[in-house]
Amino acid sequence: MLRRLHSEQPESFAFTPANLAWANEQITKYPAGRQASAIIPLLWRAQEQEGWLSRPAIEHVAGMLDMAYIRALEVATFYFMFQLQPVGSVAHIQICGTTSCMICGAEDLIAVCREKIADKPHKLSADGKFSWEEVECLGACTNAPMAQIGKDYYEDLTADRLRALLDALAKGEVPQVGPQNGRFASEPKGGITTLTEYVNGSIKLNASAQLAQDIGDTVKRIDGTEVPLVAPWTDQSGRRAAAPAPTAKEAAPASDDAAPEPTEADKPAALEAARDGTPDDLKRIKGIGPKLEEMLNGMGVFHFDQIAAWTDRELAWVDANLEGFKGRASRDEWIPQARELAAEAQT
Repeated sequence: MLRRLHSEQPESFAFTPANLAWANEQITKYPAGRQASAIIPLLWRAQEQEGWLSRPAIEHVAGMLDMAYIRALEVATFYFMFQLQPVGSVAHIQICGTTSCMICGAEDLIAVCREKIADKPHKLSADGKFSWEEVECLGACTNAPMAQIGKDYYEDLTADRLRALLDALAKGEVPQVGPQNGRFASEPKGGITTLTEYVNGSIKLNASAQLAQDIGDTVKRIDGTEVPLVAPWTDQSGRRAAAPAPTAKEAAPASDDAAPEPTEADKPAALEAARDGTPDDLKRIKGIGPKLEEMLNGMGVFHFDQIAAWTDRELAWVDANLEGFKGRASRDEWIPQARELAAEAQT
C-alpha cells in the first residue's frame, strides 16, 4: 500500500510542555550519539497528542533527534501504526480483516463502518468524530471478529453490537472493552473450565479489560490531564534519579597537570562563507546531522579540511561550544573522518 503524507498540513507542530518533558526523558534512554533510537516512541507521542502524524510533527521529531528528515519520514511511512492523515476526533476504528475475523463476520463490521462513518477507509465521518480502516491480524483470533478502537480491543462483535458501540462513543461514553458477548476472556464458547473459583466471583473482568476500566484510558488521547508518565530511571517525579556517589578516584581533585578549559583564543579559524559558495556536506561525517551542520556553519566551518586541521585545543573549544551536543566532536572522531573525506575530495 502506498503511504503518502496528507495533502493538507498544519503550519507547525510543538509538543505540549508535559509531552516535551516525557520525550526528553525517552531520549536519555540511549547513549550519546544514538538519539535516533528514540524515533518510534517520539513519533507515537506526537500522534497521541494530535491524533495523527503531520509533516511538521515528523520534522520536529527529526530535529529533536538530530536526524535527517527523510530518515524520520521512512519510519513514519513504514509502520502502519502511524496515521498520516487526520482521524476521528473521538475514535479511529480498526477492523481486523484477516482470516479468522473474516470467516466470523468482519465484512459485516466493515459494512457498519461504511454505513455509520464513511464510505471509504481513512475518510472522516460527517461530524468529524470517527474514521475507520481495515487492518491485518490484531492477534485476537479466538475472539473473532474484533476491532481495535483507540487503545483497546472490542471482541466477539456483531454488526448490531458495533453500531451500539459507535452510538455510545458518539455520546461521550466509554463502553467496556474486551469480549462483547459475555465471555470472560478467550475461553471456549462452551464456558470457562479453569480458575472457575475466581471468575465471576471475586473477579469480574480479565486483567486487560479491568485495567482499561480502572484508568479510563481507552479512546481518550493524551491531553495533559492524565497522571504524568515518567521514565522508569527517574525518581518518578520527572526528575533524574540521584546519581550514585562518586568513587574515591572519581572524587579526587584534578591534578595541576590537567588541561585548562578552552578559551576564545582556542577557537579555530573560521570562514565568513563557504569557498566558491559551495560548502562540503558535513553530514557525511558520522555524528553530524542537519542541526550540527547548521551549528558548525554558524561557527564558520564549511569544509572537511577545516575540521581536519583542528588542533587538540581547537577541538576542545568546539566540543565545549556545541550547545546540546558537547563532546560530540571528540567522541565521534570527527578529525580523522574529516581527513579521509578531505583527501578523497582532493583526489
